[in-house]
Amino acid sequence: MLYVGRIVRPHGIRGEVIVEVRTDDPDERFAPGKVLATDPGAMPSKGTDPAAYQVPDQLTIEAVRAHQGRLIIAFDGVYDRNVADALRGVLLCVDSADVGPLSDPDEFHDHQLVGLTAVTPAGETLGEVARIDHAPASDLLVLRRPEGHTALVPFVKAIVPEVDLAAGRVVVDPPEGLFDL
Repeated sequence: MLYVGRIVRPHGIRGEVIVEVRTDDPDERFAPGKVLATDPGAMPSKGTDPAAYQVPDQLTIEAVRAHQGRLIIAFDGVYDRNVADALRGVLLCVDSADVGPLSDPDEFHDHQLVGLTAVTPAGETLGEVARIDHAPASDLLVLRRPEGHTALVPFVKAIVPEVDLAAGRVVVDPPEGLFDL
């Protein structure tokens, strides 16, 4: 499952929620009528009686509108603020099999990169890609280093010249001092 958004909080009294978008294609993922799976480990928010409302396995989008860099979404069956508040923090997901290939060969979905072995151009192992952080300036590969700590690597062509999905590796040509922190 791929995370495409996170419910931040309720908006208003009619059950709408504010969603933080975590996808490059929000128009496709968050269109009215789309069904999104919910993170099975999602818990109701503080102060909400878990017995009063169970987070459903999936939510169907009724309406969407943009609001300050996020989306306000109305889901089918969520018609008041209390139910919307119980969804606070729930992650919205799609099946990776439903995600088509990217048109640019130099673009990758996060799930394709996680788990790849990071190596230097000489073949020395630097670690494993644990996750991708999406920072304002550039995406960052979060490497789990052999010593046990993590390192951030800007995911730019100058530092990451090659991604070989078939071989399960990503080549990282780190500038001096990148891993000295």
